[in-house]
Amino acid sequence: MTTSSRSARRTVLVTGASSGIGLATAHHLLDHGWRVFAAARRLEAMEPLRIRGAELFRLDVADENSRQHLADAIAARVGALDALVNNAGYGATGPVETMALDEARKLFEVNLFGLIGLTQLLLPPMRERRRGRIVNLSSIAGRFVTPGAGWYGASKHALEGISDALRLELHGFGVQVVLVEPGLIRTGFESVSEASMLQHSADAVWGPMMRKVAAGWAEGFRRGSSPEVVARTIATALEESSPKPRYRCGSLSEAIVVQRFMPTALWDALVLRRMVD
Repeated sequence: MTTSSRSARRTVLVTGASSGIGLATAHHLLDHGWRVFAAARRLEAMEPLRIRGAELFRLDVADENSRQHLADAIAARVGALDALVNNAGYGATGPVETMALDEARKLFEVNLFGLIGLTQLLLPPMRERRRGRIVNLSSIAGRFVTPGAGWYGASKHALEGISDALRLELHGFGVQVVLVEPGLIRTGFESVSEASMLQHSADAVWGPMMRKVAAGWAEGFRRGSSPEVVARTIATALEESSPKPRYRCGSLSEAIVVQRFMPTALWDALVLRRMVD
């Protein structure tokens, strides 16, 4: 491939590209001719992407220096990106009463502050060029929460709010902001949160609820959708000329619609029956 043809390809940065949704998205966009910059903490896990032509970068999204290093590298290569897919994030579980605030802050550092911090660095060239698209990966947990996942849901609620503000602020600058809200996806999310789940399952007060929550999650994720479902949705959000503000996808994502029109007391009763009582 010549330098001119390479520079003519649409450019996209995908964070959290070492596994799950990020990895599937990077592969999908490579299939569709994008020049993919893939970033994650584990470079070795992204080796299949490098073999296919992606350009790899190490990123700890919660670390200011790591974000700046990545932004500088992108600026040196392409100036302004055509698209940014903010996928990096993680989950931890536990009752609101007993989850340590340091753990809650870590959730927000990764899922909100780190994500927006990287966006702040990459946005000015897009805005100045008056063209670009930002896709933020939220969750159905960004629209409603369930017992044992309050802090995670709060971080995604905050991401929904800041994305709405950013979408409106950038309206006149040609940069579009889109939220993607996956349901239950087979990404190993439940394994990542297993340590916190086990810790709180042993609690004398909250253990029974957390064990029921764990069982419900295990069953739900077994029936979850593949990461490729989300990757295709992200591609749609990137490639449609007039994208929707929000796209939901995957198993149980239709619950967003149901919950929106259901009285709160009735919704609470359904959740309690399934996950608490």
